[in-house]
Amino acid sequence: MVEMICPDVMKGYAEKVENFRCEWCGPTADDPYSFRNSDAVLKEAVSLVSENRKKWGLEGLVGDLQAVMINTQEENLVPATRELIDSTGLSLHSAFRGPEHSDIVLKVEGSADFILRHRNGSPSPFREYNIGPKTSHFPDTRLETFVFETPDLERYVDIQKKRGVRFMTDGIVHGDTHSFIQTIPSSFTGNSIGFIQWKKKGDYMNGDEDEWDPPLGEKDREYLRNIKHLDHAATRLESLNRDAGIIEFMELTNYHFDFAIYVKSFNSITSVARLHRGIYAQVFTTGIEPFRTLEKSGPTEKYVHNYRPRVHHLAFHTEKIEDTFESLQQDGMRFLLELVGAPEEGLKQTFTRGSPYTFLVNEYIHRYGDFDGFFTKSNVTELTRATDSQ
Repeated sequence: MVEMICPDVMKGYAEKVENFRCEWCGPTADDPYSFRNSDAVLKEAVSLVSENRKKWGLEGLVGDLQAVMINTQEENLVPATRELIDSTGLSLHSAFRGPEHSDIVLKVEGSADFILRHRNGSPSPFREYNIGPKTSHFPDTRLETFVFETPDLERYVDIQKKRGVRFMTDGIVHGDTHSFIQTIPSSFTGNSIGFIQWKKKGDYMNGDEDEWDPPLGEKDREYLRNIKHLDHAATRLESLNRDAGIIEFMELTNYHFDFAIYVKSFNSITSVARLHRGIYAQVFTTGIEPFRTLEKSGPTEKYVHNYRPRVHHLAFHTEKIEDTFESLQQDGMRFLLELVGAPEEGLKQTFTRGSPYTFLVNEYIHRYGDFDGFFTKSNVTELTRATDSQ
């Protein structure tokens, strides 16, 4: 993968290279806080990525998001699933156990699927990215993998292996319903990117699993029908890794960098990558400047310090958002803030408190009418402010 600004800067800092200066962004090894993220630098890089994807033959090989995979501690698999069912439009589709893991699949029409998983005794390759001051009690818990569709997995893997991309398995795992492979965890985001070629679309059982019936109860809250598809997922990562994390994701998919919103008062940047307008978006949030201390740093850098780089929230498109918000509160859902935004501004949003089972925050979002944006700066500012309590 292309090595951008941040890895070079980190290397200079770590090795304390005398008079070190990155050719892109300029900070020296003895002055790490002189680092500043810059869209001018990033845009130059993403333009090159788009050209390279065509040159490598990757254009058109990766489609839309198919699923997110969330690993939990064994005792939290069913409670985490029940929590999602009780707070979104997701419902149970299937559950099965194989030699390596137990899975529960949740679906809602028009959305990427949710796969909740517990490994059956096998060590987690994500553990080194999971353990922080506020996560050490659940060392194997995180949203681990984003799974994207491809029409030609063999060709895709051949291209990426020649580029040096590393995968968790030596080869593609072929099964009755699909073929699958995923990358090793990213050193920038801690996330893995998976790729699936369907033989039977939407079926994740692949021949060596047994069905099981997790004790989830019934879904009986009518207002949850207002909560629709997964709109976006936002990963928080260190400021020094912002460019590298976005570039890496673009090189693995056909997504493109769309725009970024800077919230200088909270030292935060929210960057958006999309395949096409109107479908799922991948969001990256970092500091503008690096982490200093818990007292001096903004909410984003503090979160990464406490929880490590990971997905912070999952955003669900929500109809009748005012009524849905009120109903969720009445049923015990705790929020970080009230609804922010208004119809005249184009959208409304809010954040829940983090899950005690997955650390994940739910965002509920509604865009009004012909709103042409993705976020507004005022909303992002309020949402960022609210996460300072995490």
